[in-house]
Amino acid sequence: MSTQIPTYKSMIDPLLRLLASRDGPVKTADVYAGIAEMVGMTAEDKRELLPSGTQPVYINRIGWAQDALKRSGLADAPRRGHWKITNDGKLLLEKHGGRVPEFVAHDIALRNRNTPLVDLSQPHQPTGPTPPDTDQNEKSPEEKIEEGLQEIRASVSRQIHEYVMKATPEFFEQLVLDLLLAMGYGANRDSLQRVGGSGDGGIDGIISLDKLGLEKVYIQAKRWKGSVGSPEIQGFVGALQLNGANKGVFITSGMVSRPAVDSARRANMVLIDGERLASLMIEHEVGVSSMIRKIPQLDSDYFEE
Repeated sequence: MSTQIPTYKSMIDPLLRLLASRDGPVKTADVYAGIAEMVGMTAEDKRELLPSGTQPVYINRIGWAQDALKRSGLADAPRRGHWKITNDGKLLLEKHGGRVPEFVAHDIALRNRNTPLVDLSQPHQPTGPTPPDTDQNEKSPEEKIEEGLQEIRASVSRQIHEYVMKATPEFFEQLVLDLLLAMGYGANRDSLQRVGGSGDGGIDGIISLDKLGLEKVYIQAKRWKGSVGSPEIQGFVGALQLNGANKGVFITSGMVSRPAVDSARRANMVLIDGERLASLMIEHEVGVSSMIRKIPQLDSDYFEE
């Protein structure tokens, strides 16, 4: 693979500077073109593909740089296909003379959502060589693959949440029904009925589990930013009772409180929060596609004489 294309960690500085130089959100196509020019990539560099052949290397690395910046709260994706710098991102550049130092980019690239960045309150810090990642060097290729898959899943999960929160409530209700169908609930698409809207009585969807529609599961889909509490669960229980139903699934894009979990357990109701929703969408490939990779492994039995 070409050494002329910067690593995704090295893409963090030019990406943040490019976003800072534009007023408002920037189209991703303009970001790719701008970064390629900033780092001096040739036409040949831009044609280089990942081993899978699915995407140019430089676009993949810019995407991961953006993901790292979003995890650190330094950039955002306000709408589909557009990126922008946040106030924290502007502050970081101001404190470091308009650039992202290598040691800060290293910290951003490795940062988890709940771990703090290095002390950014000081405008100048020693910029010695980045210490080698000895922990990574000691891990087997299989371990690195598994960690890479976990990081990819976490990134896709965050993107799912962003898209869900920007979608309409009607789209979210349909998404939930599509997911439950993919999970095996209902004989076919005709078994799903979306009833959300004004006057829905607290029921957003119905799934018939048998061909005659004698056994049904009632759905409530809440596209919420906050935490679902016990009153919302109790309201859904009341809606189930009004419909003479004994099976209910409550799905939210947000979090659920402990009282809500307890209320759902007492009502024998399935409760799915935003984190599990994203995980199920990835597992059942609803709004998500997967790439197949062949990992070679020696067949020692073949060489047995």
